[in-house]
Amino acid sequence: MKKMKSLFVVVAAVWAAIGVTAQTKIALKPEDITVFVSGAQLTNKANIVLVKGENEFIFTNVAADVNAQSISINAGIGVAVESVTFLNNYLSPEVVSPHIKTLKDSIDLLTAEKQQAEDKAATVWEQVEVLKANRKVSGNNNGLSTIELQKMLDLVNAKMESLLNQKSKTDKQIKKIDEAIAKINHQIDEEKKKGNKASGQLAVKFYTDHPANAEITLSYVVTWAGWSPSYDVRVDDISKPVKLYYKANVHQNTGVVWDNVHLILSTGNPNEGAEAPVPEPWQLSFYTPPPPRQVAVRSYKKSMAANGDQMGLLSNAVGAERAPEISGMSDYVVADNSGINTFFDIELPYTIPTDGQQHLVSIKKYDVPANYRYFAVPKLDKDAFMQAQITNWEEFNLMPGKTNVFFEGTFVGQGKLDFHSTSDTLNISLGRDKKIIIKRERDTKYRSVRTMGMSVHEAFGYSISVRNTRKEKVNLILQDQLPVSTESEIEVGDVETGGSTLESATGLLNWNLQLNPNEVQTVKYGFMVKYPKGKTVDHMPK
Repeated sequence: MKKMKSLFVVVAAVWAAIGVTAQTKIALKPEDITVFVSGAQLTNKANIVLVKGENEFIFTNVAADVNAQSISINAGIGVAVESVTFLNNYLSPEVVSPHIKTLKDSIDLLTAEKQQAEDKAATVWEQVEVLKANRKVSGNNNGLSTIELQKMLDLVNAKMESLLNQKSKTDKQIKKIDEAIAKINHQIDEEKKKGNKASGQLAVKFYTDHPANAEITLSYVVTWAGWSPSYDVRVDDISKPVKLYYKANVHQNTGVVWDNVHLILSTGNPNEGAEAPVPEPWQLSFYTPPPPRQVAVRSYKKSMAANGDQMGLLSNAVGAERAPEISGMSDYVVADNSGINTFFDIELPYTIPTDGQQHLVSIKKYDVPANYRYFAVPKLDKDAFMQAQITNWEEFNLMPGKTNVFFEGTFVGQGKLDFHSTSDTLNISLGRDKKIIIKRERDTKYRSVRTMGMSVHEAFGYSISVRNTRKEKVNLILQDQLPVSTESEIEVGDVETGGSTLESATGLLNWNLQLNPNEVQTVKYGFMVKYPKGKTVDHMPK
């Protein structure tokens, strides 16, 4: 035995002398994570001990969907990285989502409750067996009178009936617990199908010409992660700035729990690629129609017969496997990622489980100066809508996203920030204000239909009244419209704009009204439509 031990020491010394070491496993823990709108970069640090020569380490707790081209390892001066190999770690402990953990905890509680019920049932049954024995003994005891014997048997039977009822109730309780456990197990199976992944591992070979202690930095990019913006918009009073809470819905399903990590949110998207597009020659040619459809169908069937149905089955299997992944993740991708990338360094540490669910992360709070106005199109909606107008909005690095709107301490609904049509002013909708009362009606005095020669002249008029029941003065943009003709035989004329600004191309009428508290203002407008006698004009005003 001593010889074997000495031999092992000698072999180990020789391995160390020539720089050959066994694999050493080190579990990584992500520290800094940059989350893109689609994807994330995980940065890990670890201390390793190197002997002279070649050293191989297995780094575990690595995400399952590593982009191999993105792996970067820095081991410091004098240490070279010879190779990096990604390995799937199918033997790693199961990584479960918080929801699955909650379900499993529920099963543990139900199992404990079931055990108590089974113990109770066993105790009751023992008492039943004792009563059965006593009843038999009592029946064989001839020393008792008939009356005494009957009383004893009645007592035993009554106790027996009570115990059997308890046993029946306990059995039903156990059955319900079993059914509840079966449902929860089914739900756990469904949750696992959502794509929770086991972690992977990296096999890394280092080389150094001298023994060293090195701190390595290992980073890589993963696919199944990302974030999308959302906002809370709060206006306590129209004399105060807008409180804009910039938030992020962060998700990840990488197989690695992000435990107490430093988050950096980026508006970039590494999946878009870094190469600028290069136009191909734009060539014109004559159109050649495709072959008839039935020929293509016959050709397809012939091909399938030659290659067998296995290829079709394989294609269906692959498609079915990828479909949940694509549909599940597409909900989280932000489509609009124009402009220069912006990074938000989150100071507070966050824990994001690997469950594919959205987890809210606060980014920043802005007090934004704004001009407030009301906007109304009574032809389409009788309510006035409050809007906050923000200039210089570019400095806040905002992205398109949903808004939760709170006005005067009350949640008024959801909206969105959309920058496609925004110039230098951003209009944020703050919802309806029932304190601005608007009434639009047809002016019958202006209504007339006359036939002049071969033409019909039809006149229309409308009256819009606005009442401000608020305690402060308000600014209201009131909008209506005139019809616009697309036919030379249809003419729109005799226009009375009622003091509005007319956009001739679109027919829009705009009034800028200033209303004092409890003030009522009324605007009127009208027009005439001329068209040929005997013809019907589509979409005529009502």
